[in-house]
Amino acid sequence: MGRRLVPLTLDNLQDLPQRCRSCVFWELDPVSGETAVKAGTSAFEKESWISAVLLDWGSCGRVVYVDDVPVGFVLYAPPAYVPRSTAFPTSPVSPDAVQLITAFIVPGYQGQGLGRVMVQTVAKDLLRRGFKAIEAFGDARWKEPACVLPADHLLAVGFKTVRQHPAYPRLRLELRTTLSWKEDVEMALDRLLGAVQKEPALRPL
Repeated sequence: MGRRLVPLTLDNLQDLPQRCRSCVFWELDPVSGETAVKAGTSAFEKESWISAVLLDWGSCGRVVYVDDVPVGFVLYAPPAYVPRSTAFPTSPVSPDAVQLITAFIVPGYQGQGLGRVMVQTVAKDLLRRGFKAIEAFGDARWKEPACVLPADHLLAVGFKTVRQHPAYPRLRLELRTTLSWKEDVEMALDRLLGAVQKEPALRPL
């Protein structure tokens, strides 16, 4: 089974599940989001948000492919780019953290460790960019796939609760804890060789 995690761009946005392609729950504040849905412009707003974040901040997501079939995705960005985050009772996200906004894995591919792989991939990307942690709002009463990730899932992949709440706790993952010793050494070598922004295949020999 060949699996790849590819940076999210406007070109592969179409590989996200249909409902996620036009969902602006996180990308707009509650009032603007409702307006976009009623006006039928939510898909356009989603594209505009991704385009703006890519240009201003850089990579903000990954799409997971198994044997070239898209089976999941993860979205993340600094909280300043995530208007809905301020509406949560356990906000704000810490200033040294990037927000893990949402993620999804197709049911047939759940339980295969892809969630942990996604988190590790995001962690490596953010460490290379100088961030220390990821934070997320969890749904403690989660029953079915939605925009807010289940708190239990976040705890299972290494997050710790930093602010308790009966419905929407805020959780945090220190990025260093997601790396093995081997990966740590590789990152140190990357910095030494000035190849921080390069993909593994492009590293100097």
